[in-house]
Amino acid sequence: MSQDTSPDELELLVGRMRSAAAPLRGTLGRLHEQFCNLRDGTVANYIPELAKADPEWFGISLVTADGQAFDVGDSDVKFSIQSVSKPFVFGLALEDHGLEQVLARVGVEPTGDAFNAIVLDELSNRPFNPMVNAGAIATADLVNGADYPERVGRMLEMFARYAGHEVFVDNKVFLSERATGHRNRAIGHLMRNFGMVSEHFEESLELYFQQCSILVTCRDLAMIGATLANGGVNPVTSVRAIEARYVKYLLSAMLTCGMYDHAGEWAFRIGLPAKSGVGGGIVAVVPGRMGIGVFSPRLDAKGNSVRGVQVCAELSRLFGLHIFEAVGDHQSLEAQMQPQRLH
Repeated sequence: MSQDTSPDELELLVGRMRSAAAPLRGTLGRLHEQFCNLRDGTVANYIPELAKADPEWFGISLVTADGQAFDVGDSDVKFSIQSVSKPFVFGLALEDHGLEQVLARVGVEPTGDAFNAIVLDELSNRPFNPMVNAGAIATADLVNGADYPERVGRMLEMFARYAGHEVFVDNKVFLSERATGHRNRAIGHLMRNFGMVSEHFEESLELYFQQCSILVTCRDLAMIGATLANGGVNPVTSVRAIEARYVKYLLSAMLTCGMYDHAGEWAFRIGLPAKSGVGGGIVAVVPGRMGIGVFSPRLDAKGNSVRGVQVCAELSRLFGLHIFEAVGDHQSLEAQMQPQRLH
């Protein structure tokens, strides 16, 4: 923009940008209105701090692979990331140890079991995948660092690269996770019994509780998704969050294992790499195009946000986002965004 731009010209330019965003914002607004009265499901209460969430919170955010952002509803409300963190710590482990070493410790097979099931693949002596709690604990155990504070610091720095800003742990959620995490401790001890985790697995459990307690917003989830959509580079800061060669492995695990034991139907009907968390967040990725963040704390029986699943299903249907979708008569997402590309 020229230094000689007058206040009137600047106001006109801002007005054009706002009006250019109207088509896609209008679509998101209609989806928000369509599903805001959907009150199926309940807020997670097995972690006391999560039970304090307002069940009416509901936000939708999209961030494109070139950094355009679109938000409706409660897109700036902070909540704990919970299991949405799992693919990204898996990515950090891949960078620390390489693919084959990580796969020797954690599998990539989907299961039909609940995310917190005390079930292990005894044939391969590994947890089934990094998206269930057992696999996520084993993955956290692979995060390098000279000591525990350094490991936590490296994890937080990694999430900051994805989100584009510094992130923090909600200490109340962390303490609540730690106080009620007996099942996860049982999983950790069982894995230690079989040699699936190291001797510092109790410290790794603490790291796992920390990662689940990171505060994010719906917009953050969309930005994190957009970073994966952009080959691992944050589209706003241009900072690389993960090596490009590992992005496809995160997306593959998210597609096949990311939505708890709803993953198969999600892949079949919606067809997007995604990860949900019991805090009510869902991140979905349209490779090469955008990240989607949805936040609504009411969960279905499998632990996924009820409204979040519906929003992603409708976006996939409207715009033909299913990764195996043939070219058809869907609305063009790019056409709704195109007017924003001002010259």
